[in-house]
Amino acid sequence: MTIPFLPTTRAEMKDRGWDGLDVVLVTGDAYVDHPSYGAAVIGRVLEAAGFRVGFIAQPDLRTTRDLSRLGRPRLFFGITAGNMDSMVANYTAHKRPRLSDDYSPGGRPGLRPDHAVIVYANKVREAFKDVPIVLGGIEASLRRFAHYDWWKNEVRRSILLDSRADILVYGMGEAQVVEIARRLAAGATLHGIRGTAVVTAAGRTTSQVSSHRSQVTRDRSQETGTDLGPALEIPSYEEVKGDSDKFNEAFRTIVENQDPFTGRTLAQGHANRHVVQYPPALPPQTKDLDAVYELPYARGWHPSYGSQGGVPGFETVRFSIISHRGCPGECSFCGLSLHQGRIVSSRSEASILKEAGTLTRRRDFRGTITDVGGPTANLYGAVCGRWQGKGACGTRHCLTPTPCRNLKPGYEKGLSLYGKLRALPGVKHVFIESGFRHDLLVDPKARGYLERVCRDHLSGRMKVAPEHSSDRVLDIMNKPPFSVYEQFSALYRSICRKLGKDQHLVSYFISAHPGCTLEDSLSLALRLGELGIHPEQIQDFMPLPMTLSGTVYHTGKDPFTGKEIYVPRTFRERKMHRALIQHKNPKNTPLVREALKLLRKQHLFPKLMPGKK
Repeated sequence: MTIPFLPTTRAEMKDRGWDGLDVVLVTGDAYVDHPSYGAAVIGRVLEAAGFRVGFIAQPDLRTTRDLSRLGRPRLFFGITAGNMDSMVANYTAHKRPRLSDDYSPGGRPGLRPDHAVIVYANKVREAFKDVPIVLGGIEASLRRFAHYDWWKNEVRRSILLDSRADILVYGMGEAQVVEIARRLAAGATLHGIRGTAVVTAAGRTTSQVSSHRSQVTRDRSQETGTDLGPALEIPSYEEVKGDSDKFNEAFRTIVENQDPFTGRTLAQGHANRHVVQYPPALPPQTKDLDAVYELPYARGWHPSYGSQGGVPGFETVRFSIISHRGCPGECSFCGLSLHQGRIVSSRSEASILKEAGTLTRRRDFRGTITDVGGPTANLYGAVCGRWQGKGACGTRHCLTPTPCRNLKPGYEKGLSLYGKLRALPGVKHVFIESGFRHDLLVDPKARGYLERVCRDHLSGRMKVAPEHSSDRVLDIMNKPPFSVYEQFSALYRSICRKLGKDQHLVSYFISAHPGCTLEDSLSLALRLGELGIHPEQIQDFMPLPMTLSGTVYHTGKDPFTGKEIYVPRTFRERKMHRALIQHKNPKNTPLVREALKLLRKQHLFPKLMPGKK
C-alpha cells in the first residue's frame, strides 16, 4: 500500500477532496515523510488527531506567493527551521557558508534563510495578518529566552518576539501541538500549556509572574510542586544583554527548571513584555511513543524532488529505527538533553518489530536494518526509580563523574530486541550506527551486551565520544575521565580479537572547547599518537544557544560556580587547536609550527611531523 504524502499543492489537496486546511506546516528542510524528520512527525500526529494538514518546504521568499499557495489555514501556521538550527545548517564552525545541505534536494546549499524561523514567521505575517503562528523545532526550542548568538556575536531577544509568533513549543512537541490545535478550534486561550512559551503584555503578567527574584542553587529540594504558577522571574533581556553575571543567573534558573516534575513556570522581561515559559511537557510513555512511530509515513522524500537527486540526508535513515528518546548524559556542548530531556522514554519491543516488518515489505529493502537507536544506543530500555514521578535528580548528574547506581541500562531488553529483529523474515543484518556511551560499557554487567553487539550488530565500526584527553576539560564538558575511554578501548579491541573481528573504534573529539588551551590540544595530540589514533574528523566547537558550553563561551565563567574559564576565541587559535590534533595532515604544517612556537616547544615538531623541516 502506498502512503500518500500530506498535500503540498492545491492539486494534492483536491486529490484528497479538501478545499481548505486546518494547519499549514512550514519547514526549512525538504519534505521527507519519515519519523526521523520532526516536521513530518508533527504533521502525522495532527492528521491522526483529525486535522487537515499541509506542507510548505523551503519556500521561495522573494514574495509571499509560495507561502500562500495552500491558502489560509483555519487554525495556524506551524513553523520550524527543520532538524537543525538554520545557522548550524548554513555555516561551518569558522562561519563560512557550507557547500552542501543534506536536508535539501540534491544537497543544494542556500535553500533555507539564516534564522529561518524568524524569517518564515515574518513572511507568513506579511501574507496573513492575523493567522496564529506556532513555532517549534530545535531552533525555536533553544532560542526561546534571550540567548547568545555566536554567529552574530550578540545577545538576542527571545525568538518569540523577533518572529511575532503567538506561541512556541519547546522540546518534544507532539502533545503540545495537538492541544494547541484543539484550543484554537474551540476558541480557547493558549496560556498554561506545558512545554510552551508565550508573550504577555506588562499589564497581564501580575497574575502570572511573581515579582520575587528566585535565589537559585543547584539543590532543588526547596522547589515547590509542579503547578504552572506563579512564575519565577529571571533577569530580563536588558539585564542579560549587558551583564554576564545576570546572563549566568538566567541560565542557571532555566537549567534548574528543565525537569517536567520539578520545573517552575519562568518569566523573562523584554521591555514592556514578558516571555512566559510553562514547565516542560511530561515525558512520553511507551504507549505514546509507540503511537507516534506507528503512524503511516510514506518513508521517503516528496516525489517532486526526484528530478533533483532526492534528499541526501534521507539515505542515512531510510532503513533505520528510532528506539527511544531522552538523554541523561547532559554533555555541556550539546542541546539534546535541553530538547529531549534527561528522562529516557523507550518504545515497546512489539512496536519496533512492527516497524521493522514495515521496512521488510518495501521493494527497496535489501535485508539490512541500518540502525536501531536514539541519542545513546545502549540506553534503550534504561530506567531509574525517580524518573516516573520525581524527575531526574537535581543534585547530581546521571552519568558523571561516574554512572549513578540507580540508573539501570536495559541491556537484556536491548539484546532481546536485536535478536528478534534478526529473526524476522527478510532481515539479514541488524546494525547499530548510533553512538554508544563507553563509560557505561566498561561495567562488567555490560560485558554480555558488548560482546553480542560486537559479534552481531556492528557494520565494521563502533562510535564513541571521548572528546578530549584532559580531565580538566572533560569536567567542563561533563564527560567521564579519559582513563575510562582508555579502559573501554582496550576492552573493545580485546573482544574484537576474541571474536576474530577486524572492527574499528570511531572516536570523536572536539577542538577549541572552552577551558581548552593550546597546551591541552598538544597533550591530546601526543596522547592520541601514543595510542595510535589519528582522527580524520574533528568537531570544531560551536557555541549553541542555551547550552552550558555556549554560556561559558559567552561569559567566560562557569555559571554555577562563577569560576573564570579560558576560552579560545580567535579563528587563528581555533585553527591551531585543530591542526595540533590532526598533525598528520601535511596541510597543517604551518599551523602546527606556529602553535609549537607559541608554546615554546618547537623541539616537538619532529615528533609530530617526522620528516618535515
